[in-house]
Amino acid sequence: MTTEGERTTAEAAPAAPARRTARRAVVGRLSWGLADQAASSMTNFAVGIYVARSLGLAAFGAFSLAWVTYGVVLSVSRGLATDPLVVRFSGVPDTSWRVAVARSSGTALAVGTAVGAVCLAAGAGLGGGVGPAFASLGVMLPGLLLQDAWRYSFFAAGIGRKAFVNDLVWGAALVPAMVVAARVGSVAAFVLAWGASAAVAAAYGCLQSGIVPRVTGARAWVREHRDLGYRYLVENTCVSGAGQLRAYGLGAIAGVGAVGAVRGAELLLGPFLAVLMGLSLVTVAEAARVLRRAPHRLGSFCLLLGGGQAVAALLWGTALLLVPDRVGELVLGGVWHSASQLIVPATLGVAGAGLGTGAAAGLRALAAARRSLRSQLFASACYVTGGLGGAVAAGTVGSAWGVAAATACGSAVWWHQLRSALHEHRKNPMSEVRTP
Repeated sequence: MTTEGERTTAEAAPAAPARRTARRAVVGRLSWGLADQAASSMTNFAVGIYVARSLGLAAFGAFSLAWVTYGVVLSVSRGLATDPLVVRFSGVPDTSWRVAVARSSGTALAVGTAVGAVCLAAGAGLGGGVGPAFASLGVMLPGLLLQDAWRYSFFAAGIGRKAFVNDLVWGAALVPAMVVAARVGSVAAFVLAWGASAAVAAAYGCLQSGIVPRVTGARAWVREHRDLGYRYLVENTCVSGAGQLRAYGLGAIAGVGAVGAVRGAELLLGPFLAVLMGLSLVTVAEAARVLRRAPHRLGSFCLLLGGGQAVAALLWGTALLLVPDRVGELVLGGVWHSASQLIVPATLGVAGAGLGTGAAAGLRALAAARRSLRSQLFASACYVTGGLGGAVAAGTVGSAWGVAAATACGSAVWWHQLRSALHEHRKNPMSEVRTP
């Protein structure tokens, strides 16, 4: 006769291997996110260095304006197209995922086409070196945004290796494209080479997924997910906007050299920031899976995620403090002296931001778009206020410490909102979290 204790042991025995398998699957998906971001970051770094060495200062500035504009449009595309996809279609049956991806990727393509037409018209009117850069960007935006949409689609399905391969295809196509652009020697040629290689990867994404983007489904997609999409649109764009405001304000208050020092500190933290970006590709999808399978573990998952990133940032910053001056000067040249003075506050700022991303992933998994938007608006306002207020009080170093304090305050708000959202979800687990 089997006792109650023996039955409990027998039932628990197969559960342990299942939990280990689940953990390995999560680690595998996170690893593909890191690998994909490494490939993407290396590609972007190589493009920037190659173009800077091939063009003069003014021409490289025109290329950079096109690059920054692409970043803003990318935030719009992600907010409307891929962020709702990751929140609502991560870990769902394949049929549902394929239908959603067709419309989501079609939305990204529609955004690229619409904004591309505006850039093309603006480029024709601007003339000079900037005009051709914007006109070329307008032609290439659809392919650039579609390639990014495939990355998020693959991570939503838990097949990050396909996103990694897609980025490798983009990098491979960039090599001959950049060689041809260098022979032409114009800004437009480099923008076209960069965008055309992304279009190759975007076309390959159609083959990888077996899905054709449905541009005709874009309006319905935006309408059905407007409760998330519009808020994520504002949330995404205010992040980049806060950074720009701080940079412009710091330059006006403390001089252009201050902006260079801050940028130098960011470059020192660059490898770790690439890790954070890689994790961000998969954290929301993983949090959504945890919510569906074990909702009571979502808070712990987010705390482990955010706390792990904060600790890793502190360890990286500690390692930077041990770098000899001669090594730092070899990497950053004359910028090293000013940038090295900002390592401590910059590290604390990144640690605070990393802690907050854990809560942000949880809020997005819960589809608590209003709470997420409130948190991001507050964090962005703190970032600008702390950065510029610190600059007025104590110059470049004061700005860095102001940002560090701002990220700590922002992180506290993120976690407060996640705690409230989890409480609401426990009271009403059958519906998405919606706040009045």
